[in-house]
Amino acid sequence: MAQQQSATKAPAEQAVGAGSVFLSFAPWIIFGVVASPSTWEYAALAALVAAIVLSGKDMLRGRLRVLDMAGIVFFAVLSVLALALDRGQLIWLETYAQVISNGLVAVVALGSLLVDPFTAQYARESTPREYWHSPVFLHINRVLTGAWGLVFVLMTLSTWLAIRFPSQDDWFNWVIPVVLLVWAIRFTNSYPESYKARVP
Repeated sequence: MAQQQSATKAPAEQAVGAGSVFLSFAPWIIFGVVASPSTWEYAALAALVAAIVLSGKDMLRGRLRVLDMAGIVFFAVLSVLALALDRGQLIWLETYAQVISNGLVAVVALGSLLVDPFTAQYARESTPREYWHSPVFLHINRVLTGAWGLVFVLMTLSTWLAIRFPSQDDWFNWVIPVVLLVWAIRFTNSYPESYKARVP
């Protein structure tokens, strides 16, 4: 009985931390902060460099997380488009770059729930293999992945509203996204322990 309880509790004690997840979001956040109609090309290049640097060790080991792969591909495509097309052909991208990037993160995060919750890729690094398929481990990472996906859905909507209502763009481009990200980080840190406390 004691061994069964240990198998139930251990994954919650060693669940994913916000710090490791935040590193994979860093290139997307860099892009969101730097990107504007006149700077999105530089933002894409800076985000691409950040994505490659932050995932460099994993690439050397032949291992890449889904969010890192999506970032490298997305920002590489943006950088190529900036070089290959003229300004007139990129007006739509200049306008909606942040909306597209936030929406893509939401799709990647929520889409990973159908296969393997993306936060589980981080949690496995500090959780013994025998707990990877436990109900507690899987539940925590489904909830955390869903929370991050929802945050980026709301950020997609917020940055779209900034385009529709330019007089309120400080709120929609900055205040609301920052509040959402702070909430997601705090939730990622607190939820595993709060759920563990409710597990019999």
